[in-house]
Amino acid sequence: MSLAILGFAMVAAFMTLIMTGRLAPVVALIITPIVFGLLAGYGLDLGPMMLEGVKKIAPTGVMIMFAILYFGVMIDAGLFDPAVRRLIAIVHGDPVRVVIGTVVLAVLVSLDGDGSTTYMVTVAAMLPLYRRMGLNPLIMACLVMLSSGVMNLTPWGGPTARAATALQLDAGALFLPMVPAMATAVGFLLLLAWLYGRAERKRLGALRIDAHNPPGGFDDLTLTADGGVTVSSDPAALRPRLLIVNAALTVGLLAALVSGAVPLPILFMTGFAVATLINYPKPADLRVRIAAHAPNVIAMTALIFAAGVFTGVLSGTGMAEAMPQSLIAMIPPAMGPYMAPITAALSLPMTFFVSNDAFYFGVLPVLAEAGAQYGVSKAAIGAASLVGQPFHLLSPLVPSTYLLVSLIGVEFAAHQRFTFIWAIATCAVMAVAAMLFGVFPFRA
Repeated sequence: MSLAILGFAMVAAFMTLIMTGRLAPVVALIITPIVFGLLAGYGLDLGPMMLEGVKKIAPTGVMIMFAILYFGVMIDAGLFDPAVRRLIAIVHGDPVRVVIGTVVLAVLVSLDGDGSTTYMVTVAAMLPLYRRMGLNPLIMACLVMLSSGVMNLTPWGGPTARAATALQLDAGALFLPMVPAMATAVGFLLLLAWLYGRAERKRLGALRIDAHNPPGGFDDLTLTADGGVTVSSDPAALRPRLLIVNAALTVGLLAALVSGAVPLPILFMTGFAVATLINYPKPADLRVRIAAHAPNVIAMTALIFAAGVFTGVLSGTGMAEAMPQSLIAMIPPAMGPYMAPITAALSLPMTFFVSNDAFYFGVLPVLAEAGAQYGVSKAAIGAASLVGQPFHLLSPLVPSTYLLVSLIGVEFAAHQRFTFIWAIATCAVMAVAAMLFGVFPFRA
């Protein structure tokens, strides 16, 4: 059996197991690659492959662990309470405004280029409103992820830099022509938010909430690590007098994040240490705060390292290379002049099944070479390869998506089912807009 077939079968088996609820994602991420790795003829060699995958993903796991702890401390201390009060004053209990505001906030925060930060900040600000008003949390998960997927095309976001490097182009030359298409995709998401908001308004009705004294009050409102909203039983956790200090620390941390001057794992480790020294200097108080967030931290890091096992086997066995190559081989010569839209279409399944690195460094140069034979420029192929990013984030191999669903408190499989069609639609809107704006041609 060819490696490509085994690779697709492995991904299909994994998706079936988690979407039907037969296995927990953390178990499926470990067991599935072992079984298919053995079927591929690898025995004890699987161990080093799995370890290599864990090593590569370790910095991401460390970053997410300390990022959860940092923002957990900030939420416990009450940093986001004023923002929640202000948001309530703006939305006036209207589901339409809340859902549209979710997209606007996610788009703005996504400018930093880091999906994990976007999820944590947006969820911290918006989830209390969704919980209070009874809005469907899957709507927030869908819109926040798709907004991040569109805005991730900034040169510092990752995919654009990879595509530019692989094709030896300037990142700005790929990004700037895509801005109108990205704006169109954001407009589509705002329309989608409006439609969902109207549906939720019809279901729930507009709620009358006093921004200064909402039911239950926000003075002791805490967003827990697993995405739940509770009234704190420990008033000592709040630090209203340190609001300005905590805000300055968070702004400084995000500024350092955008600058890229410090590696993200080290940045969040340091930020967490400083935050705890300021807010909870007593070891006993700190132990309580860590214990409050430990369940989510453990669940998240376990998923991250399990995903490393999956990708390690996928790469080590050669499946990650064989899968996209088999898809490319299926393109008939007569379709050569349409290589740009073909690349855009292929970017959805390819970045879903394999990592961005594997696609942009291993597959994109081959697509660009094939396109050049029919007069399609490298820049056009590079731009087309970016439109699949909103769908890419639905992949079970993307660590930050597990963070999103964990913070909101929804099942990963439920999020996939809810968002699947809208992710494809967002990519389609961006691709059509890119062709209309002349970023890449439909036919050479």
